[in-house]
This record gives sequence, C-alpha cells and structure tokens, in this order.
Amino acid sequence: MTRLILASTSRYRRDLLARLKVEFSTVAPELDERALPDEPPLALAARLALAKAKSVSAPEALVIGSDQVASLHGRVLSKPGSHAAALAELSACQGQSVDFHTAAAIVDAAGGRVWQTVDHTRVRFASLAETVLDAYLHAERPYDCAGGFKAEGLGIGLFTEIESRDPTALIGLPLIWVAATLRAAGLEPLAGRTDRR
Repeated sequence: MTRLILASTSRYRRDLLARLKVEFSTVAPELDERALPDEPPLALAARLALAKAKSVSAPEALVIGSDQVASLHGRVLSKPGSHAAALAELSACQGQSVDFHTAAAIVDAAGGRVWQTVDHTRVRFASLAETVLDAYLHAERPYDCAGGFKAEGLGIGLFTEIESRDPTALIGLPLIWVAATLRAAGLEPLAGRTDRR
C-alpha cells in the first residue's frame, strides 16, 4: 500500500480527508507561514500548501499539503484566536463578500511528481447585529478558523450566499480535487487500494 501523509495539524483537514476512507497519517509541517511582502492571497495559499507538502521527508509516500487564505477587499483575514478579534473580523464582513483561496498540493517524491490546485470560494455575508454575532461566537467558538466562523456548523446562518465548485474547500481541503488526484497518483479513494504506476 502507498503511504499517504497529510502535512497538517488541522482537525478540520484531518476529518475531511477521513471521509475518503483511505489510511493516512498526519505530520506537522515546519515552516514560516508569514506572507511575503505584497504577496497576493492566492499566491500565499498556493506557496504555503506546496511548502507544507514538501516539508515532510517521506520518499515512499504521497504527501498532501493545504492552506487557506481568506481576504476581504484584498486584506487577509487571519485566524482570530480570541473572541474580541473574531467579533471584529465578523463585524467587518457584514454585508460584504469574502474570498477564500484554498490551495492543495500533493507531492510524490518517489515519482518526482507534484500536483497543485487553488480553489476559490466567495462567501456573501448577511448584515447582522453585533449582538447576534456575539451570540454566534459564544455558541461555536470558531477562533481557530479563518474569518472567525465554521461554515459546516452554525456559521452557515451568517451568510446569504456561497459561490463554490467544491463545498469542502471552504472547510479547508478541496476533496473533489484530492480524490481525483489521488486516483491519478495510483491510489483509488473509493476502493481504498493502490495501483502505483
């Protein structure tokens, strides 16, 4: 069997990849995730996803790296980390469209192959009172999520519209692309077996 490694400590990405019913392990990538000067959000996400995948030394494995960058009018939104920061971010998003660039890379060191993608999702926020946003944050506590919400949970009530090719990308890993790419690499996610070429 081909080893599959997810270069991530994110429980959201781990849970998403587990949907494909393929065996995998997780390794924490070690790299500086700060943006380069004037680096656009899409370029930042793509660079970090590939760097995460390449940071894991596993010559006989497929390694998946992923990164997501959210931006409001070109300004990168961070993982807020605290209630006050999350409330400030959600307040700024009210009535606005936020772009999410979810990048993924799969590295096959043994075959010298690299696959990459960046999925774009646009989320249109409703205009809600600060008391409602405050109640949402206390209920879900999404302080480790870009933008300060969880679309897969109660956070879906914050929006008026989501434009996306792959709903899993907004959660953190574009599974449609991952499944197709694993298949191209010789690992069939629907059967859980490998046939490396």
